[in-house]
Amino acid sequence: MRTQHSITLVAVAAAGVLALTACDPQSPNPAGQDPKPAGSAPAGSAAPQSSAAPSAKSGKATLPNMIGKGLQSAQDEAQAAGFPLLKSHDSLGRDRNQVLDRAWKVCAQTPAAGSGVDTATTVDFGTVKLEETCPDGEVPAPKPAGDTMPDFVGQGMKAVRGALPSNASITVKDATAQGRMVLQESNWKVCTQTPKAGAALSGTPVAFTVVKTGEACP
Repeated sequence: MRTQHSITLVAVAAAGVLALTACDPQSPNPAGQDPKPAGSAPAGSAAPQSSAAPSAKSGKATLPNMIGKGLQSAQDEAQAAGFPLLKSHDSLGRDRNQVLDRAWKVCAQTPAAGSGVDTATTVDFGTVKLEETCPDGEVPAPKPAGDTMPDFVGQGMKAVRGALPSNASITVKDATAQGRMVLQESNWKVCTQTPKAGAALSGTPVAFTVVKTGEACP
């Protein structure tokens, strides 16, 4: 009989401890709540702040003339003058990317050099590769195609592809008998196109023959 009473007292005591643990707000895992994941901030503490990208402060400064300089040098000089917002583009309208800034030179800049330029303005450099000659004026990129096929002959193949609908079926082949693979379309220009300029463009597959930019079409 004494053994039975001892077991009963132990069971009652254990149940009391469990009940107190479930109600205790200091318990690491209160009953009915999911445990907090490791590394979570304690209640009431501020959440970690994400670092925001710096923005240009509006003000006035003198923008130097960067025409004729290497693109990297022009960018460094513009930033030193207080103009942090910079971009560049292909002055020959071929939609080439300025991957290595030191391999390009500045042909034009917008806005033009001068004093009193807003430092929050984005400075845009028109560029060509170092071995190329700057055009007399900016060569416009091909306009986006509408319902009819534009005349793309002589234009850069990469820019031409960008002017066609994103769902267009496009074939590009070397116009010479060499049958070279067209791997980097920004280095090739259009010699022939199918369909012809002015034809309806309504999902019909489009085909081009091309040569490298410095070559003559056969």
